[in-house]
Amino acid sequence: MCSAPAAGGVPEAPAVAEQGAPLLVIAAGGTAGHMFPSVALSEAMLARGWRVILSTDARGARYAGAFPAAVEVERVSSASLARGGLLARALAPLRILAGVLAATLRLWRARPAVVVGFGGYPTIPAMGAAWILRLPRMLHEQNGVLGRVNRLFARRVDKLACGTWPTELPEGVEGIHTGNPVRAAVAARAASPYIAPGDYPMDVLVFGGSQGARALSDLVPEAIAALPEAIRRHVSLSQQARPEDVARVASFYAEQGIRADVQPFFDDIARRISEAQLVISRAGASSIADITVIGRPAILIPYPHATADHQSANARGLEQAGAAIVLAEQDLTGEVLRDAIASVLGDPDTAQEMAAGALAAGRPDATEHLARLVEELAGRQQKLQEQEENAP
Repeated sequence: MCSAPAAGGVPEAPAVAEQGAPLLVIAAGGTAGHMFPSVALSEAMLARGWRVILSTDARGARYAGAFPAAVEVERVSSASLARGGLLARALAPLRILAGVLAATLRLWRARPAVVVGFGGYPTIPAMGAAWILRLPRMLHEQNGVLGRVNRLFARRVDKLACGTWPTELPEGVEGIHTGNPVRAAVAARAASPYIAPGDYPMDVLVFGGSQGARALSDLVPEAIAALPEAIRRHVSLSQQARPEDVARVASFYAEQGIRADVQPFFDDIARRISEAQLVISRAGASSIADITVIGRPAILIPYPHATADHQSANARGLEQAGAAIVLAEQDLTGEVLRDAIASVLGDPDTAQEMAAGALAAGRPDATEHLARLVEELAGRQQKLQEQEENAP
């Protein structure tokens, strides 16, 4: 079942929350797909006067700089049951148990008003502790298929928010369609005016998310170089590539006389999306959220090794909305990609329609909706406590 969010902005967050303010614990794993939506929620809750703690592992702590300074970061012990060698997997349950016990003690002392999990194995300790202590708790699933950890807790939470709709859920579990929260930098460029491609400089942005960019580094340069000259001479590239691929990709573009900025990471991705005539990307949930909130045509190449092929599920809605061309990597060649790029950059009307379709599919108020769910959970818990205190 889908609940429609209401529009609303996110005010500027206070530098420090007042003592005695309600506490939100955010539990998130160590990938951008889990961390960026949690950044957005932390910004919104701080703006509402809440205190926020991020519970994550060492890998997730690397993203701490993306969070507001007022967010306290607590590292927890966790592990994947599906990765690493035989010894690492054998020890994983012990590490997870240690993390749950430590988190239970921390949450018992802190008594957060709500605990929200965004998925990934580092979510287990805080969500497990919240379940043991019967604290108000919620999950946010970014993708169209539940991740392993969110599936584990899906029946053990008060609310399950879905970033992609529809999301495949276990029988009997009801989801609330909130959309995927975007960071403040992206929200600031929501619905930026789109300049359709034409006989003038055109920007193409290529990024592959936190994994799987190698295929884009192999295929996109070939496709761009093979474009009809009438299109190619106007194209400027911004392409994300793995560090080991940057020099190779940049050299190829230079040899072909194509303007290109090739980097391992863009810290101004919102600006680059807003200035692009076309985005070529993996189909990670956060990437799609950014593209749709700003509203740009896209060619999506789902990462084929994503768990349960969730990136294909993510891309399906945009394809059906006429906002994106979806290409399966296993069938992809430079020629096929060239034709897809040319079909957008060579047809301003189609590009404009795709941009409008992307914008219509976006959820710029996803952060606001998720923040309201947090406050509803906290309010419900407060009423229950008052009823217990006033009971004869």
